[in-house]
Amino acid sequence: MAFGREYPWSESELRFNAAMVRGWLYFVVLVLFCLVIVGGATRLTHSGLSITEWKPLHGVIPPLNLAQWQEEFELYKRIPEYQLLNKGMSLAEFQGLFWWEWAHRLLARTVGLIFAVPLLFFWLSGRLPKGLGLPLLGVLALGGLQGFIGWWMVSSGLSDRTDVSQYRLAVHLIMACLIIASCVYIGRGLAPRKHEHEDCAHWFAVLLLVATFVQLYLGALVAGLDAGLAYNTWPLMDGAIIPGNLLVHQPAWINFFENPKTVQFAHRCGGYVLFLLALVHFIMEWRSAVSRGLDLEISQHARGALIVLVAVTIQAIIGIVTLVTMMPLHIALTHQAMAIIVLIAVTAHLRGYRPPRFELA
Repeated sequence: MAFGREYPWSESELRFNAAMVRGWLYFVVLVLFCLVIVGGATRLTHSGLSITEWKPLHGVIPPLNLAQWQEEFELYKRIPEYQLLNKGMSLAEFQGLFWWEWAHRLLARTVGLIFAVPLLFFWLSGRLPKGLGLPLLGVLALGGLQGFIGWWMVSSGLSDRTDVSQYRLAVHLIMACLIIASCVYIGRGLAPRKHEHEDCAHWFAVLLLVATFVQLYLGALVAGLDAGLAYNTWPLMDGAIIPGNLLVHQPAWINFFENPKTVQFAHRCGGYVLFLLALVHFIMEWRSAVSRGLDLEISQHARGALIVLVAVTIQAIIGIVTLVTMMPLHIALTHQAMAIIVLIAVTAHLRGYRPPRFELA
Protein backbone atom coordinates (compact mmCIF):
# COMPACT_ATOMS: atom_id res chain seq x y z
CA MET A 1 0.00 0.00 0.00
CA ALA A 2 1.44 3.37 -1.00
CA PHE A 3 1.29 6.35 1.31
CA GLY A 4 1.57 9.83 -0.15
CA ARG A 5 2.49 10.84 -3.66
CA GLU A 6 5.21 8.95 -5.53
CA TYR A 7 8.27 11.04 -6.39
CA PRO A 8 11.20 10.09 -8.65
CA TRP A 9 13.74 10.41 -5.85
CA SER A 10 17.39 9.73 -6.62
CA GLU A 11 19.33 7.20 -4.55
CA SER A 12 20.97 9.96 -2.51
CA GLU A 13 17.59 11.65 -1.93
CA LEU A 14 16.06 8.36 -0.79
CA ARG A 15 18.86 7.94 1.71
CA PHE A 16 18.43 11.51 2.93
CA ASN A 17 14.67 11.03 3.35
CA ALA A 18 15.30 7.81 5.27
CA ALA A 19 17.83 9.61 7.48
CA MET A 20 15.23 12.29 8.29
CA VAL A 21 12.62 9.67 9.19
CA ARG A 22 15.19 7.79 11.29
CA GLY A 23 16.22 10.95 13.13
CA TRP A 24 12.58 11.77 13.80
CA LEU A 25 11.89 8.28 15.17
CA TYR A 26 14.93 8.42 17.43
CA PHE A 27 13.79 11.80 18.75
CA VAL A 28 10.37 10.26 19.46
CA VAL A 29 12.16 7.49 21.38
CA LEU A 30 14.02 10.12 23.42
CA VAL A 31 10.77 11.88 24.35
CA LEU A 32 9.14 8.55 25.17
CA PHE A 33 12.12 7.71 27.36
CA CYS A 34 11.58 10.95 29.30
CA LEU A 35 7.85 10.19 29.50
CA VAL A 36 8.50 6.79 31.09
CA ILE A 37 10.85 8.37 33.64
CA VAL A 38 8.32 11.05 34.57
CA GLY A 39 5.69 8.31 34.79
CA GLY A 40 7.96 6.39 37.15
CA ALA A 41 8.42 9.48 39.31
CA THR A 42 4.66 9.97 39.33
CA ARG A 43 4.22 6.43 40.63
CA LEU A 44 7.04 6.60 43.20
CA THR A 45 5.80 9.91 44.61
CA HIS A 46 2.22 8.57 44.69
CA SER A 47 1.08 11.46 42.53
CA GLY A 48 -0.88 9.53 39.90
CA LEU A 49 -4.30 10.03 41.49
CA SER A 50 -3.95 13.77 42.10
CA ILE A 51 -5.88 14.59 38.89
CA THR A 52 -9.21 12.81 39.17
CA GLU A 53 -10.70 13.73 35.79
CA TRP A 54 -9.68 12.93 32.23
CA LYS A 55 -9.77 16.01 30.03
CA PRO A 56 -7.74 15.27 26.87
CA LEU A 57 -7.93 18.89 25.63
CA HIS A 58 -8.93 21.13 28.53
CA GLY A 59 -6.57 19.29 30.85
CA VAL A 60 -3.58 20.91 29.14
CA ILE A 61 -4.22 24.07 31.17
CA PRO A 62 -3.36 23.69 34.88
CA PRO A 63 -5.12 25.64 37.64
CA LEU A 64 -4.31 29.35 37.18
CA ASN A 65 -5.64 30.85 40.41
CA LEU A 66 -6.42 29.93 44.00
CA ALA A 67 -10.08 29.17 43.26
CA GLN A 68 -9.14 26.66 40.57
CA TRP A 69 -6.57 25.05 42.82
CA GLN A 70 -9.17 24.70 45.57
CA GLU A 71 -11.57 23.11 43.06
CA GLU A 72 -8.97 20.50 42.06
CA PHE A 73 -8.12 19.87 45.71
CA GLU A 74 -11.79 19.29 46.58
CA LEU A 75 -12.04 16.69 43.83
CA TYR A 76 -8.98 14.92 45.23
CA LYS A 77 -10.51 14.94 48.74
CA ARG A 78 -13.34 12.71 47.49
CA ILE A 79 -11.15 9.71 46.66
CA PRO A 80 -9.95 6.99 49.10
CA GLU A 81 -6.27 7.93 48.76
CA TYR A 82 -6.92 11.28 50.43
CA GLN A 83 -9.48 10.02 52.92
CA LEU A 84 -7.41 7.04 54.11
CA LEU A 85 -3.80 8.10 53.53
CA ASN A 86 -3.47 11.86 53.05
CA LYS A 87 -6.29 13.32 55.10
CA GLY A 88 -5.35 16.76 56.39
CA MET A 89 -2.65 17.45 53.81
CA SER A 90 -2.16 21.09 52.84
CA LEU A 91 -2.88 22.67 49.48
CA ALA A 92 0.86 23.10 48.94
CA GLU A 93 1.41 19.38 49.50
CA PHE A 94 -1.38 18.59 47.04
CA GLN A 95 0.22 20.88 44.46
CA GLY A 96 3.45 18.91 44.76
CA LEU A 97 1.53 15.77 43.77
CA PHE A 98 -0.48 17.53 41.08
CA TRP A 99 2.51 18.87 39.12
CA TRP A 100 4.03 15.41 38.65
CA GLU A 101 0.83 13.99 37.19
CA TRP A 102 0.15 17.10 35.10
CA ALA A 103 3.68 16.97 33.66
CA HIS A 104 3.21 13.30 32.83
CA ARG A 105 -0.03 13.95 30.99
CA LEU A 106 1.33 17.02 29.21
CA LEU A 107 4.38 15.10 27.99
CA ALA A 108 2.11 12.30 26.76
CA ARG A 109 0.06 14.80 24.75
CA THR A 110 3.23 16.38 23.41
CA VAL A 111 4.71 13.10 22.17
CA GLY A 112 1.46 12.48 20.31
CA LEU A 113 1.96 15.70 18.36
CA ILE A 114 5.67 15.01 17.87
CA PHE A 115 4.74 11.71 16.26
CA ALA A 116 1.61 12.63 14.30
CA VAL A 117 2.65 15.95 12.70
CA PRO A 118 5.98 14.80 11.16
CA LEU A 119 4.33 11.54 10.06
CA LEU A 120 1.74 13.58 8.16
CA PHE A 121 4.50 15.70 6.60
CA PHE A 122 6.56 12.69 5.50
CA TRP A 123 3.45 11.00 4.13
CA LEU A 124 2.10 13.94 2.14
CA SER A 125 5.50 14.99 0.81
CA GLY A 126 6.31 11.48 -0.41
CA ARG A 127 9.36 11.25 1.83
CA LEU A 128 8.12 8.28 3.79
CA PRO A 129 10.11 5.19 2.75
CA LYS A 130 7.96 2.65 0.95
CA GLY A 131 6.39 0.04 3.19
CA LEU A 132 6.52 2.08 6.41
CA GLY A 133 3.11 3.75 6.16
CA LEU A 134 1.04 1.03 7.78
CA PRO A 135 3.59 0.18 10.51
CA LEU A 136 3.88 3.84 11.51
CA LEU A 137 0.12 4.32 11.48
CA GLY A 138 -0.04 1.26 13.70
CA VAL A 139 2.39 2.87 16.14
CA LEU A 140 0.27 6.03 16.11
CA ALA A 141 -2.81 3.93 16.90
CA LEU A 142 -0.95 2.30 19.80
CA GLY A 143 -0.19 5.78 21.11
CA GLY A 144 -3.88 6.69 21.03
CA LEU A 145 -4.77 3.45 22.78
CA GLN A 146 -2.12 4.21 25.40
CA GLY A 147 -3.97 7.38 26.33
CA PHE A 148 -7.11 5.37 27.09
CA ILE A 149 -5.08 2.78 29.00
CA GLY A 150 -3.58 5.56 31.11
CA TRP A 151 -7.00 6.79 32.18
CA TRP A 152 -8.23 3.20 32.63
CA MET A 153 -5.30 2.73 35.01
CA VAL A 154 -5.96 5.95 36.97
CA SER A 155 -9.70 5.23 37.23
CA SER A 156 -8.93 1.99 39.11
CA GLY A 157 -7.77 4.04 42.10
CA LEU A 158 -10.57 6.58 42.33
CA SER A 159 -13.32 4.65 44.09
CA ASP A 160 -12.41 1.48 45.99
CA ARG A 161 -8.59 1.59 46.26
CA THR A 162 -5.92 3.91 47.59
CA ASP A 163 -3.71 3.27 44.58
CA VAL A 164 -4.01 2.07 41.00
CA SER A 165 -4.33 -1.57 40.03
CA GLN A 166 -0.94 -3.23 39.56
CA TYR A 167 -2.42 -5.13 36.61
CA ARG A 168 -3.37 -1.93 34.81
CA LEU A 169 -0.08 -0.28 35.74
CA ALA A 170 1.78 -3.19 34.14
CA VAL A 171 -0.32 -2.97 30.96
CA HIS A 172 0.36 0.77 30.80
CA LEU A 173 4.13 0.28 31.06
CA ILE A 174 4.24 -2.62 28.60
CA MET A 175 2.30 -0.60 26.04
CA ALA A 176 4.80 2.26 26.41
CA CYS A 177 7.66 -0.21 25.96
CA LEU A 178 6.00 -1.72 22.90
CA ILE A 179 5.76 1.74 21.31
CA ILE A 180 9.41 2.47 22.12
CA ALA A 181 10.56 -0.88 20.74
CA SER A 182 8.53 -0.36 17.56
CA CYS A 183 10.11 3.04 16.91
CA VAL A 184 13.61 1.67 17.57
CA TYR A 185 13.03 -1.34 15.33
CA ILE A 186 11.74 0.74 12.40
CA GLY A 187 14.42 3.42 12.83
CA ARG A 188 17.22 0.88 13.07
CA GLY A 189 16.11 -0.63 9.77
CA LEU A 190 16.68 2.73 8.04
CA ALA A 191 20.33 2.98 9.12
CA PRO A 192 22.76 2.19 6.25
CA ARG A 193 25.11 -0.63 7.22
CA LYS A 194 26.79 -3.70 5.87
CA HIS A 195 24.64 -6.76 6.47
CA GLU A 196 26.11 -9.88 8.04
CA HIS A 197 24.38 -12.89 6.55
CA GLU A 198 25.37 -15.16 9.43
CA ASP A 199 22.29 -15.36 11.64
CA CYS A 200 22.73 -18.51 13.70
CA ALA A 201 21.71 -16.73 16.92
CA HIS A 202 18.76 -14.75 15.56
CA TRP A 203 16.29 -16.91 17.46
CA PHE A 204 18.24 -16.26 20.67
CA ALA A 205 17.94 -12.49 20.14
CA VAL A 206 14.16 -12.94 19.84
CA LEU A 207 14.19 -14.85 23.13
CA LEU A 208 16.16 -12.00 24.71
CA LEU A 209 13.53 -9.48 23.65
CA VAL A 210 10.71 -11.65 25.03
CA ALA A 211 12.60 -12.07 28.31
CA THR A 212 13.14 -8.31 28.49
CA PHE A 213 9.41 -7.65 28.15
CA VAL A 214 8.61 -10.28 30.79
CA GLN A 215 11.09 -8.65 33.17
CA LEU A 216 9.61 -5.21 32.48
CA TYR A 217 6.16 -6.59 33.27
CA LEU A 218 7.38 -8.09 36.53
CA GLY A 219 9.06 -4.80 37.40
CA ALA A 220 5.77 -3.00 36.90
CA LEU A 221 4.05 -5.43 39.27
CA VAL A 222 6.79 -4.78 41.85
CA ALA A 223 6.17 -1.04 41.51
CA GLY A 224 2.40 -1.44 41.66
CA LEU A 225 2.56 -3.49 44.85
CA ASP A 226 5.42 -1.47 46.45
CA ALA A 227 7.11 -4.85 46.70
CA GLY A 228 10.59 -3.32 46.64
CA LEU A 229 10.09 -1.79 50.09
CA ALA A 230 10.39 -5.17 51.84
CA TYR A 231 13.01 -7.95 51.87
CA ASN A 232 15.80 -5.47 51.16
CA THR A 233 18.71 -7.90 51.24
CA TRP A 234 20.69 -9.62 48.50
CA PRO A 235 21.53 -12.32 47.49
CA LEU A 236 19.37 -13.80 50.26
CA MET A 237 15.71 -12.90 50.44
CA ASP A 238 14.06 -13.18 53.86
CA GLY A 239 17.15 -15.11 54.97
CA ALA A 240 17.10 -17.74 52.24
CA ILE A 241 17.92 -18.26 48.57
CA ILE A 242 14.34 -19.43 48.03
CA PRO A 243 12.19 -17.81 50.73
CA GLY A 244 9.17 -19.45 52.26
CA ASN A 245 5.50 -18.48 52.00
CA LEU A 246 5.67 -17.79 48.28
CA LEU A 247 2.37 -19.57 47.57
CA VAL A 248 0.26 -18.66 50.59
CA HIS A 249 -2.71 -17.42 48.56
CA GLN A 250 -5.10 -19.63 46.66
CA PRO A 251 -5.21 -20.33 43.83
CA ALA A 252 -1.40 -20.57 43.75
CA TRP A 253 -0.97 -18.61 40.52
CA ILE A 254 -2.46 -15.48 42.07
CA ASN A 255 0.66 -15.11 44.22
CA PHE A 256 2.68 -14.19 41.12
CA PHE A 257 0.47 -11.13 40.66
CA GLU A 258 -0.79 -10.14 44.11
CA ASN A 259 1.67 -11.44 46.72
CA PRO A 260 4.44 -8.79 47.06
CA LYS A 261 6.95 -11.37 48.29
CA THR A 262 6.35 -13.71 45.36
CA VAL A 263 6.33 -10.88 42.84
CA GLN A 264 9.66 -9.57 44.09
CA PHE A 265 11.16 -13.08 44.03
CA ALA A 266 9.90 -13.58 40.46
CA HIS A 267 11.44 -10.26 39.45
CA ARG A 268 14.78 -11.29 40.99
CA CYS A 269 14.67 -14.59 39.12
CA GLY A 270 13.75 -12.79 35.92
CA GLY A 271 16.87 -10.68 36.31
CA TYR A 272 19.05 -13.76 36.72
CA VAL A 273 17.49 -15.39 33.66
CA LEU A 274 17.92 -12.29 31.53
CA PHE A 275 21.58 -11.97 32.53
CA LEU A 276 22.28 -15.64 31.74
CA LEU A 277 20.53 -15.34 28.37
CA ALA A 278 22.57 -12.26 27.51
CA LEU A 279 25.80 -13.99 28.56
CA VAL A 280 25.07 -17.15 26.56
CA HIS A 281 24.03 -15.10 23.55
CA PHE A 282 27.28 -13.13 23.63
CA ILE A 283 29.34 -16.31 23.90
CA MET A 284 27.49 -17.77 20.92
CA GLU A 285 28.07 -14.67 18.80
CA TRP A 286 31.69 -14.34 19.90
CA ARG A 287 32.41 -17.96 18.96
CA SER A 288 30.62 -17.47 15.65
CA ALA A 289 32.74 -14.40 14.90
CA VAL A 290 35.95 -16.24 15.77
CA SER A 291 35.00 -19.16 13.54
CA ARG A 292 34.60 -16.72 10.63
CA GLY A 293 37.89 -15.00 11.35
CA LEU A 294 36.25 -11.80 12.64
CA ASP A 295 36.83 -9.79 15.80
CA LEU A 296 34.31 -7.86 17.88
CA GLU A 297 35.00 -4.59 16.08
CA ILE A 298 34.11 -6.15 12.72
CA SER A 299 31.24 -8.48 13.66
CA GLN A 300 28.18 -6.33 14.27
CA HIS A 301 26.27 -9.25 15.80
CA ALA A 302 29.00 -9.98 18.35
CA ARG A 303 29.36 -6.27 19.08
CA GLY A 304 25.61 -5.89 19.53
CA ALA A 305 25.51 -8.93 21.84
CA LEU A 306 28.30 -7.39 23.92
CA ILE A 307 26.41 -4.10 24.23
CA VAL A 308 23.33 -6.00 25.37
CA LEU A 309 25.35 -7.96 27.94
CA VAL A 310 26.95 -4.80 29.33
CA ALA A 311 23.57 -3.04 29.55
CA VAL A 312 21.93 -6.00 31.30
CA THR A 313 24.86 -6.28 33.74
CA ILE A 314 24.68 -2.58 34.63
CA GLN A 315 20.94 -2.87 35.08
CA ALA A 316 21.34 -5.86 37.41
CA ILE A 317 23.80 -3.91 39.56
CA ILE A 318 21.48 -0.89 39.70
CA GLY A 319 18.59 -3.20 40.59
CA ILE A 320 20.49 -4.65 43.53
CA VAL A 321 21.45 -1.17 44.74
CA THR A 322 17.82 -0.04 44.39
CA LEU A 323 16.67 -2.96 46.51
CA VAL A 324 19.20 -2.76 49.35
CA THR A 325 18.83 1.02 49.67
CA MET A 326 15.02 0.67 49.86
CA MET A 327 14.23 2.49 46.62
CA PRO A 328 15.28 6.13 47.06
CA LEU A 329 13.68 8.14 44.26
CA HIS A 330 16.81 8.92 42.25
CA ILE A 331 18.12 5.36 42.31
CA ALA A 332 14.73 3.83 41.54
CA LEU A 333 14.35 6.17 38.56
CA THR A 334 17.84 5.24 37.38
CA HIS A 335 16.77 1.59 37.54
CA GLN A 336 13.70 2.33 35.44
CA ALA A 337 15.71 4.39 32.96
CA MET A 338 18.27 1.62 32.55
CA ALA A 339 15.46 -0.87 31.92
CA ILE A 340 14.39 1.18 28.90
CA ILE A 341 18.01 1.39 27.72
CA VAL A 342 18.21 -2.41 27.88
CA LEU A 343 15.00 -2.63 25.85
CA ILE A 344 16.42 -0.26 23.23
CA ALA A 345 19.70 -2.18 23.03
CA VAL A 346 17.99 -5.57 22.67
CA THR A 347 15.54 -4.27 20.05
CA ALA A 348 18.24 -2.59 17.97
CA HIS A 349 20.39 -5.72 18.20
CA LEU A 350 17.52 -7.92 17.03
CA ARG A 351 16.85 -5.67 14.03
CA GLY A 352 20.50 -6.04 13.04
CA TYR A 353 19.88 -9.62 11.97
CA ARG A 354 17.59 -8.48 9.17
CA PRO A 355 18.92 -6.79 6.01
CA PRO A 356 18.90 -2.96 6.22
CA ARG A 357 16.90 -0.88 3.79
CA PHE A 358 20.19 0.60 2.53
CA GLU A 359 23.09 -1.83 2.49
CA LEU A 360 26.69 -0.62 2.34
CA ALA A 361 29.12 -2.28 0.00
